[in-house]
Amino acid sequence: MTQELLVLYARRQLASRPPHLPDTAWQRQVESSFLFEDTPDQRKATADVKGDMEKPRPMDRLLVGDVGYGKTEIAIRAAFKAIQSGRQVAVLVPTTILAEQHFRTFSERLADFPVRIAVISRFQTPSEQAAILAEIAAGTVDVVIGTHRLLSADVSFPQLGLIVIDEEHRFGVKHKERLKQLKLETDVLTLTATPIPRTLHQSLAGLRDMTLMQTPPRDRSPVLTFVEPWDDGLIEEGIARELDRGGQVFFVHNRIETIEAVADHIRRVLPRARIAVGHGQMREKDLAEVMRRFVAGDVDVLVSTLIVESGLDVPNANTMFINRADYFGLAQLYQLRGRVGRSHRRAYCYLVVPDQIDEDAERRLQVLEHHTELGAGYHIALKDMELRGAGNLLGAEQSGHVHAVGFELYLRMLEEAVHRVQLGDDAPKAVPADVSLDLPAFLPDDFIASAEAKLDIYRRLTSITDPAAIDSLSAEVRDRFGPLPREVRHLFANAVLRLVGGELGIEGILVHGDEARVTFRDSAAPRLKGINAAFGEVQFRAEVRRVHPLSLKLTRLGGAGILDGLVRALTLLRPNEPARAG
Repeated sequence: MTQELLVLYARRQLASRPPHLPDTAWQRQVESSFLFEDTPDQRKATADVKGDMEKPRPMDRLLVGDVGYGKTEIAIRAAFKAIQSGRQVAVLVPTTILAEQHFRTFSERLADFPVRIAVISRFQTPSEQAAILAEIAAGTVDVVIGTHRLLSADVSFPQLGLIVIDEEHRFGVKHKERLKQLKLETDVLTLTATPIPRTLHQSLAGLRDMTLMQTPPRDRSPVLTFVEPWDDGLIEEGIARELDRGGQVFFVHNRIETIEAVADHIRRVLPRARIAVGHGQMREKDLAEVMRRFVAGDVDVLVSTLIVESGLDVPNANTMFINRADYFGLAQLYQLRGRVGRSHRRAYCYLVVPDQIDEDAERRLQVLEHHTELGAGYHIALKDMELRGAGNLLGAEQSGHVHAVGFELYLRMLEEAVHRVQLGDDAPKAVPADVSLDLPAFLPDDFIASAEAKLDIYRRLTSITDPAAIDSLSAEVRDRFGPLPREVRHLFANAVLRLVGGELGIEGILVHGDEARVTFRDSAAPRLKGINAAFGEVQFRAEVRRVHPLSLKLTRLGGAGILDGLVRALTLLRPNEPARAG
């Protein structure tokens, strides 16, 4: 999977496609028909997305904004722009409920235009699905909204121009990358309130573009959040307060086997409340009817599983209870809390937990309890990344620390993959030599006091691929901080040996005291005579003794150190390169 992801990212970096058309009169009409006034962040997000679409390189943008901050409106504008350019749009959502809601929203917003919108989910019969798939393949459907069903092999798009991924934290790496593989030249717009650590890290590191939407809609107030043990009195008070002001209540209990018992218990606690149950194992028609009644206001308390996490928009519901909140992830809790507080009324969220919970769960709940301010999703995602780690950039894990590959190495691997994709599989793979010194090689505190400056130099040194650039960096450091101490000279010599050694087919260089051992790869065997001659050039500094056809042992004779002699000898072997002064 690592190799597949690397090649996929590399091919996307090289991909190009015809730019989408500039804004038409219809595009401006769609945007001006939005019922609300755009927030400054919405205007910026619209400009960012349309700007990406008008470039020849495919878009890969992450749109981070809280629930109700207008992300869907940006997606509708981007979709309409793609349709104006004669391309199809796929909207991938995690639940059938959200698919139905998006279908209604897209249909209402684009009702005045000749746009064919379809939805594909388990709510439809196999024959209905087959008919929609045939229309998609024929190119007569402009926008298709669907769940994981869109990723099936029988879904074929002749002119796919834009993929919108909503609530991306609900999909695995394979799901999202499978979509990108559908069409390498396809624009991807990812919408989320709390990006998973892996995605957020990629955006912060500059591998993907990101737009933050942090301006709250007018009259929106924060959701008051409480962490409490189960208490019938608290539940009765919370539900009664909401019902007395004509509102509705979500009660989330994520265990289907006990959900009816919990609903019966709430009926006994508050007999006047009209209570309904909804979960994913109900028949499609029954679940759709329960949701319809709740949205219409015919149900006071909806006792449900996590199916209400995404997309259900009920402005009249402004109190939520989440039972056993310690079992949920941070992003899930934040998404659930986002179901309430979508109107001008004060909203309440109760996280119901036992007295004793583990430390990780306690930290998650504290983060949620403290971050109640509007637009907190991005900060919660950053905290989530801090708690769970940044994820594996080249694997299926979306959280956890990057054990297999560091970020600098990842970028180098990506660069090599791009190079291989450009030149084909026969492209030579430059592998830096493995250099081991028993000499101190670092930036001392008394030479560079600033930790940020040191990190910057280390980062630049590890990313250099041309030995000449090491000389430039060395000169810059000398100019900024003064004459180079012995440890810093060793650090730069080490970097030179890694790069030049890799070019010359050297596998490893071991320096110990006054001796060095240089091991060559098999590919260097034909050049061994020239290599010996190069070491002969600096014989006043080293004695060369062959230990093995592909291994040389060097012994210092005097004069300059063994490290300087190695640098001079290897630099001599590079074509058209003057010897370094060391």
